[in-house]
Amino acid sequence: MLLQLEKVCTEAEVTTLRDLITRQDNFQDGKATAGYAARQVKDNEQLASGAEIDTVRSVVRKALEKHPLYRPFAQPRAITRMLVSRYTPGMEYGTHVDDALMGGRRTDLSFTLFLSAPDSYEGGELVIEDMGGESAIKLGPGDAVIYPTGALHRVATVTGGERLAVVGWIRSLVRRADQREILFDLELTSRAIYEKDGKSAIFDTLSKTRSNLLRMWAED
Repeated sequence: MLLQLEKVCTEAEVTTLRDLITRQDNFQDGKATAGYAARQVKDNEQLASGAEIDTVRSVVRKALEKHPLYRPFAQPRAITRMLVSRYTPGMEYGTHVDDALMGGRRTDLSFTLFLSAPDSYEGGELVIEDMGGESAIKLGPGDAVIYPTGALHRVATVTGGERLAVVGWIRSLVRRADQREILFDLELTSRAIYEKDGKSAIFDTLSKTRSNLLRMWAED
């Protein structure tokens, strides 16, 4: 299951991030953070460690936490890694799967936060594979998609313009995707009932059920 989040970052935040990133000259070969197999198909650039990327991480982390769907969907324990990626014409990232462990911590969900307007570059879709086929995703600046880290995916070749994005990996409090989906469905249903009828007996029962399931499934 994947989820698209609209307006994770405001226009002002996107402008701040883009200005901060584009005035840097310390980009490095993206292969530096890829495993031995992914390294063969990875062709992009990533912002090197430093104060600039620390600022980007802080802005994005706070923006995600403010989005009303991020926490109920991801049940985040921690963001294990966050990178700034840049693709220019001819660059791509072939089919791969992200590492199950990063820095000794399990990764359950991946996200891409788009910073470039979709009409400012050609190609560069994030293509995610699942049992139903492929989903090609290219969102507006400030929008994000969260998807299973274990899914095969790729970034299509950029044929024009520049694709900037922040990518990251989340360790969830709830390891299993089917359990996270149940909790998310219950949260959305509870919200809909509350908006329609307020704090009712049905709302209270759903809230109790969701809380007790989370208590059963969450890992410290």
